[in-house]
Amino acid sequence: MEADRADITTLLRAWGQGDGSALDRLAPMVYDELQSIAHRQMLREKQGQTLQTTALVNQAYLRLVDVKNVTWQDRAHFYAVSAQMMRRILVDAARARLREKRGGGVQRLSLDEVLDEQAPRDRELVAIDDALTELARMDERKSRVIELRFFGGLSVEETAVILKISPQSVMRDWKLAKAWMALQLGGKTGGLES
Repeated sequence: MEADRADITTLLRAWGQGDGSALDRLAPMVYDELQSIAHRQMLREKQGQTLQTTALVNQAYLRLVDVKNVTWQDRAHFYAVSAQMMRRILVDAARARLREKRGGGVQRLSLDEVLDEQAPRDRELVAIDDALTELARMDERKSRVIELRFFGGLSVEETAVILKISPQSVMRDWKLAKAWMALQLGGKTGGLES
């Protein structure tokens, strides 16, 4: 396991320095963890969501491949960036669906489509993203804790490693940030209970 971590870090650094073959060797090593992060995120989505776990991983992977001039610190940094990209993909998809519902593609809808259960979840996800962006302006670390735990599905310990802080600091930031987010979201925690 420790050898895999060292290999991943070595390949990330080589890829960051322009070695395209490093990415080819890296992809199979990180795929399962990316799939796990995406799966945890998709558990929060409503049934019938058009974006599936594999598609989320593929979209995040395509965005990662396009990243240039990144100095990858280690595998934790890579997974943190991956979680952030998945957040963007999910929020962008929610915003697009909401635009469509407001007439962006003006089309006739059946009553069933009007009563679609995904719209409240989309609004909630966009509201969480907006609140998280505001939190980042005030306290970047607390914002990152929410992003890694909620969007990345990472544990307290994994979040502590990525942010290079103690698990106790993660929990303190998590509790304070959740309370702040609940105020911003009108008392709703938007799935931030865990």
